[in-house]
Amino acid sequence: MIVNELQEELVKHTDLKYKEGFEKYFKETVTILGVRTPIIRQIAKKYFKQVKDLPKEELLDLCEELLDQPYNEFSTIAFAWALNIRMKFDIGDFDRFEIWIKQYVDSWGKCDDFCTHTIHYFVENFPETIPRIKSWAHSDNMWFRRASAVSFITSKGSWYIGKHTLPDIFEVARILLTDKEDLVQKGYGWMLKSASAFDEQAVFDFVMENKAEMPRTALRYAIEYMPKDLKQKAMAKEW
Repeated sequence: MIVNELQEELVKHTDLKYKEGFEKYFKETVTILGVRTPIIRQIAKKYFKQVKDLPKEELLDLCEELLDQPYNEFSTIAFAWALNIRMKFDIGDFDRFEIWIKQYVDSWGKCDDFCTHTIHYFVENFPETIPRIKSWAHSDNMWFRRASAVSFITSKGSWYIGKHTLPDIFEVARILLTDKEDLVQKGYGWMLKSASAFDEQAVFDFVMENKAEMPRTALRYAIEYMPKDLKQKAMAKEW
């Protein structure tokens, strides 16, 4: 059974010092074997060869079996395998992936890994899902709220897809503006920072318009890429 094979392979690469440091790094409880991410991705690539020819639904079922495992490493593999078959996605798969966030995302690491890759693919290729993604900003679930922001971010060089998403990004940021969870604040601040790489002036104007209410955590993230003079203006307190 491939789940057992994966666990045996992962156990060979555990690093107890890394495990200890990793678990301290997360505010929330995270259970890991202690395998470094580059090695997990190598293992995911190696074993994907065994499953790549499965029908899409069977492969996604297998991903869910991995997501049900107690260790974080299995989630990394599941998200990687799902992303590998993104060219087979259709609009109907979005419902399933929304359930994944509800059932399996319980840390910012999982949220960011899944949303900046798989959910972002839907932003780019199925923009009709954007209203659903934006609606997550109203959720009682903090991971959905963070997902509503980080799903607009991509790990590719352009950071996010283009100018037509700016209104959506600002809409999400306004909804999350005074969110009490620091991981949500960091999430939408990161989204704004990423957008500033594309349109610095628009993001700066948004920050200046809202800085009286914006938590300093989110503000600092949002202006990180900006030149010193703009940072000083954004950080200046208004009496």
